[in-house]
Amino acid sequence: MSATQDLLIEIGTEELPPKHLKTLSEAFLSGICEGLENQHIQYNIANPYATPRRLAVLVKGVAVQQPDIPVEKRGPALAAAYDKEGKPSKAAEGFARSCGVAVADLEKLETDKGAWLVFRTLQKGQATVELLNNIINNALDALPIAKRMRWGSSDFAFVRPIHWVLILFGQQVIETEILGVKSGNTTRGHRFHHPQPIVIPNADDYAKLLESEGFVIPIFSIRQQRVKILVEEAAEILGGTAVIDPALLDEVTSIVENPFPITGEFEKEFLAVPPEALIATIKGNQKYFHVVDAQEKLMPFFITLSNVHSTQPELIKAGNEKVIRPRLSDAMFFWKQDKAKPLAERQEQLKTVIFQDKLGSLLDKSQRVAVTAGMIAQKLGANPQQAQRAALLSKCDLMTNMVNEFPELQGIMGDYYARHDGEAEAVAVALREQYMPRFWGDTLPQTPIGQAVAIADKLDTLVGIFGIGQSPTGDKDPFGLRRATLGILRIVIECALPLNIRTLLREAEKAYPTTLLTQNTSEQVFEFMLERLRGYYQEQGINSDSIEAVLSCQPESPLDADRRIRAVASFQQLPAAESLAAANKRIHNILKKTEESFPDHPVFTHFTEEAERVLYNQLNHTAEAINPLLAQGDYQASLQQLAQLRDAVDSFFDKVMVMVDDEKARRNRLALLQTLRGLFLKIADISRLQG
Repeated sequence: MSATQDLLIEIGTEELPPKHLKTLSEAFLSGICEGLENQHIQYNIANPYATPRRLAVLVKGVAVQQPDIPVEKRGPALAAAYDKEGKPSKAAEGFARSCGVAVADLEKLETDKGAWLVFRTLQKGQATVELLNNIINNALDALPIAKRMRWGSSDFAFVRPIHWVLILFGQQVIETEILGVKSGNTTRGHRFHHPQPIVIPNADDYAKLLESEGFVIPIFSIRQQRVKILVEEAAEILGGTAVIDPALLDEVTSIVENPFPITGEFEKEFLAVPPEALIATIKGNQKYFHVVDAQEKLMPFFITLSNVHSTQPELIKAGNEKVIRPRLSDAMFFWKQDKAKPLAERQEQLKTVIFQDKLGSLLDKSQRVAVTAGMIAQKLGANPQQAQRAALLSKCDLMTNMVNEFPELQGIMGDYYARHDGEAEAVAVALREQYMPRFWGDTLPQTPIGQAVAIADKLDTLVGIFGIGQSPTGDKDPFGLRRATLGILRIVIECALPLNIRTLLREAEKAYPTTLLTQNTSEQVFEFMLERLRGYYQEQGINSDSIEAVLSCQPESPLDADRRIRAVASFQQLPAAESLAAANKRIHNILKKTEESFPDHPVFTHFTEEAERVLYNQLNHTAEAINPLLAQGDYQASLQQLAQLRDAVDSFFDKVMVMVDDEKARRNRLALLQTLRGLFLKIADISRLQG
């Protein structure tokens, strides 16, 4: 046997959960590799295989044996190992016995912290095959399986019943038992096209034999690419384009061992139903791909993947069409029924749905959000009455049959029903936009009314949940407050909205009964939002010093904070940045230690040194130059102006002693430094850029 062999491990099962197959495969690969590494077994590369009925890993170039591992056991300190005559103590003799050697065979270890007796030896490496059972079982035990099941009379549990186990080390069959199933060198082909066992003579033959003889494409990524190509080609024949959702592509790839496309169609009258509802049925219920035309309008076709290469595909086509028709009929029925009752008439039903026990019903929430949304809309120059109307209707579609069947359509169906009811366009769009962004990277609301309602709704949840003492702890965030906060910040910053968050939080707090929330709720939420703002910029790779320099000033407008942070990040690249940051830190320390009072502004006639006069004059000149820039929010240009103070500041600290005995000079210089620091603090605490 050569020094390395290829290792193949395959676990054959009943159909694995399609939504989790990819994750399970990646975790199994990781577990096997980690097991080999923990045992110091070297290997070259590992490849995963995953189909509906198997998890497998092929590890190339696996060492046939562990290396010999140096072992060092530390014994008693030398001072306790020998008596005054130099004879071994009982402690030394006991340690030697435990190591199976004489005291004379022990070595000495001397370090800065002391000296000890030590036993050194080489632990002989075990053969890899002797370690595989534990490595495999540990990898299986570590798989992210929410609920394991037992089958038959077995005491073993796994995500699905196990039918076969294949373990090969090169050509050697590793005979062991995994979860109650004895291993061998046979696999199974396609459940229908080649259900017979297939003997794998060599680990490296696995994939090609499974595909050529077993009618199975074992590599997930290759099978997935084939699914994608087949779906795209089928859509092209239909004269449209397939919409391929990545999650659905993963799921369909996890259902078939060898894909074959089947196209189907449905009656055009179903297209009268909002396309999102039809797509929810096509994708969610049936796992089909839908097709759109050149204008991205839904076409009356679908594409599914069969796991069988049928000689009569038209029968499979007819069967799928028969299955989807009742589903689409249900959607049409819901659409017609829901339109019969206007959204506004569903408001009263919101009383029956509790938002949170202490915070009341969804009707209570809608009424609070309406107040805040109206105020935000006014600040954005939009129609406050439309914002209030949108907020009051925002949860009404939750009371419809369609949203009850497809919860993911909340807001979307509200838009359709509002249009049918004759509500204003801005109100209808806002109902769709209220939940945006639903996740990181999702689309943001683009209309002022939609932005107002989306922000107000999230603010209400934040203030309410914080106010009753249920703020997020650790990984627990049942109300999605972190996501809500990030959503608000993204809307305000990325849509360039000039909103003061602290003011909005106070207004949202006022919408609640005065005795319901704890004191300082809005301030707690404000601090929480600043922390999430810090994470928002860290994810973008912005220097943490730049972030802290701005957030330490507790900016109340996220948009203004964004401009400051990006300006400070640019300022850091200037040659003067390091010197001015150091000077600001020095000024901060001087002022912090000063207990005496001093004027708010220095007096020019009290200066005695040329360097302080020069700094004073340049400060006044710079203040005049940057005040209009600050008013425009042009912080980058402002900091470039401030950077020109570098020489004057350096000269001041080189030539002027601040804490002199002369009280008038000392207090005047402290006022000068405070003026200098105050000018920088209009943008950020530059002292935090230091180190």
